[in-house]
Amino acid sequence: MQIASAPLSNAALHAIVLTEGDLSVPAELDAAFGGALSAMVADEKFKAGAGASLTVRSMGKTSAKWVGIFGAGKGDANGARLAAGAASSFARKKGLTSLDINFQGGGKAHAEAIGEGIVAGNYRYDRYLPEARSTAALENFSVQGLDAPDADVLTGLIMGQARSLARDLINDPADDIYPETLAQAATKLGTERLQVEVWDHDRLKNAGMVGITAVGQGSDRKPRFVHMTYTPAGESKGNVALVGKGVTFDAGGLSIKPSGGMITMKCDMGGAAAVIGVMSAVEKLGLNVTVHGIFGAAENMLAGNSYKLGDVLTYNNGTTVEIHNTDAEGRLVLADCLCYVGKMDEVTHVVDLATLTGAAVVAVGEKYTALYSNDDDFAAELLGHAKSSGEGSWHMPLEESYNELLKSDIADIKNVGGRAAGSITAALFLQNFVVEGKTWSHLDIAGPAFLSAPQKHMEKGGAGPQVVTLLSWLRSI
Repeated sequence: MQIASAPLSNAALHAIVLTEGDLSVPAELDAAFGGALSAMVADEKFKAGAGASLTVRSMGKTSAKWVGIFGAGKGDANGARLAAGAASSFARKKGLTSLDINFQGGGKAHAEAIGEGIVAGNYRYDRYLPEARSTAALENFSVQGLDAPDADVLTGLIMGQARSLARDLINDPADDIYPETLAQAATKLGTERLQVEVWDHDRLKNAGMVGITAVGQGSDRKPRFVHMTYTPAGESKGNVALVGKGVTFDAGGLSIKPSGGMITMKCDMGGAAAVIGVMSAVEKLGLNVTVHGIFGAAENMLAGNSYKLGDVLTYNNGTTVEIHNTDAEGRLVLADCLCYVGKMDEVTHVVDLATLTGAAVVAVGEKYTALYSNDDDFAAELLGHAKSSGEGSWHMPLEESYNELLKSDIADIKNVGGRAAGSITAALFLQNFVVEGKTWSHLDIAGPAFLSAPQKHMEKGGAGPQVVTLLSWLRSI
């Protein structure tokens, strides 16, 4: 997808973006339609809500095949993102390969949001669709009226493409994405500045990664551990770790899920997919912070050698965990990764991402990530970046008294705390493996990782949540 520096004379879709404060259609364009466009805005009571649209065939009145009017709400960057996403989504539905967007007055933040929105709206997972059911993607576009250079739009494109990579990985069937191939997706990103290290099953066992090996031992496809390290070209302004849950398929283990609960469980590696997505963009964006992308990958299957209820795992930090539910496996994988990060003295901030609990979906639905942190200022910082990135996040409490729910009769803790406050107790479980002194946040992305229905310009399926938010945060360091 290429950015044109000038208006595309032969654009298949000409998109006019209006705001709630200015519903006037450009006079020259409206005149070409004999005033029909402004009449349409009035007749349809178009209020320019963010992502709203009116589209018509040009009937030869302009060089474009289609003309669309798209709403940007109050005209902020998020409104621009939704308008661009709606235009790009419409183009993809019609198989239009070129798009010209007119957005008046936006600056750097608007330009980035438009670039990201165009990629997100144009995304489709059609790898296995017959050609008759797929439509052409955008090949080039231009954006007019911005008070910002094309380079800012390109930044948005890079972030959007990072999210698309995560979406592809989430949408891929579990027969395509399993521990070995998920690790390979990370390895493909390797450069001189981005080093990728992969541990096989034997090294995991020798290193005492008891959670990853236990979860993965019921599958013929053996688990992996991946550590990606980005080192900036210049002075590093910080050192952070992003940790992802990479359960490539979750059958529940011996605590087997019903069939209906398994159908979307290819998405249970959404946290690792987000980490890979972020790491794919860090060098392209020229970030000046050292970033570690870490994930454990395993299939949670059931077999004669599956880990069992009542088993006790002893982690590298000495914590013992009694297994009360093999379907609460993601936290066991993350615990190994957090122990590993705990030994990295140079890392100051840790963010883990996981499709961890159905309780988070019950609490905040598909539009929000449940956010936990041991530092309220850090939580507020991430929430701010989520808001500016158009992603929903909600700060949840780490209620210490709920630790009582995790107490075990024969070990330090058990891996589930019961039905009540299930997302909170999962976060409290993870906190046992965070080294004191490190600033930490846990993002439960169980809701927004895999959309059951389209949301605005986002198609159903893998959504790659928090990729843009985390890139926004990393860029701010």
